Amino acid sequence: MADRVPWALLGTLVLVQICYPLTDGDVRAALTVTTVLLGVLLSVSHAFLTRGTRAAAVLLATAGLGGFAVEAIGVATGFPFGTYDYSGQLGPKLLGVPLIIPLAWTWMSWPAWLAAGRLTHGRASRIALAAAGLAAWDLFLDPQMVAEGYWRWHDPSPHLPGLPGIPVSNYLGWLAFALLVMTALTITLKSDRSGQRDTPMLALWLWTYFSSVLAHAVFLDLPASAVWGGVLMGATVLPQLRRRRT
Repeated sequence: MADRVPWALLGTLVLVQICYPLTDGDVRAALTVTTVLLGVLLSVSHAFLTRGTRAAAVLLATAGLGGFAVEAIGVATGFPFGTYDYSGQLGPKLLGVPLIIPLAWTWMSWPAWLAAGRLTHGRASRIALAAAGLAAWDLFLDPQMVAEGYWRWHDPSPHLPGLPGIPVSNYLGWLAFALLVMTALTITLKSDRSGQRDTPMLALWLWTYFSSVLAHAVFLDLPASAVWGGVLMGATVLPQLRRRRT
C-alpha cells in the first residue's frame, strides 16, 4: 500500500499540471499552488517511505527551511539572486516570501538528488550533477512565473538571450544555493541506489523535463525558455534514458 502513495500523488500532480495551460487568472494561480503542494507531499512522503524519518527531516530542513532563509535574504537584500519581489497571487507571505516558494525547492531537490545518484559514483560528482539539474529547472520556472506576474525583477540585466526580465544573477544564485542543498543531502544521507523504489521520483524528473519543454514551446508561448531549459536541463535528465534500470 505504501508503494502506491507516491504513484497516486504523481498521477494527481500530472493531471493538475495538464490543466494549467488550459486556464488563466486566479484559477491558474490556484493550480500553481496546488502543484507545489502535491509535489512537496510527493517528495517528502517518498523520502520517508523509502529512507525513513531522518531523510524526510533532512530534506525539509535543507531545501525547505534553507529555501525560505535564502529567499527571505534575497527579497530583503538582493543577494544572491538579484533584486526582486513577489506579488500576492501565490498565497500568504512571511518576510516578503510566499510560503509556497520554499516548498518548491523541497519538491524538486529530492528527484534531482536521486536522479544524480543513478548516474554518478562519487560525492562531488553527485553534488555537481544534482545542483546543475535543479538550477537548470529554473530556466523553465522563472520565465513562466515572471510571465504570469507572480514575481518581478527590479533590474533584470544582464539577461540570457531570449529571456528578458530575469537577470543572469538569478541563475547563478540558484546554482549556488542548489550546491549547498545537494552538499547537505549528500553528506547527511546514506548514498544508495534503491532501484524500483525510486521509480516514481525518476518518473517525476523525466515528466517535469518533457512536459516543461512541450508547455513552453506550444502552450505558453515561451520558445526561448523551451530551448534554454531543453538543452541545459536536458543535459542532466536525458542520460537517465540511456541508463539501464537497476
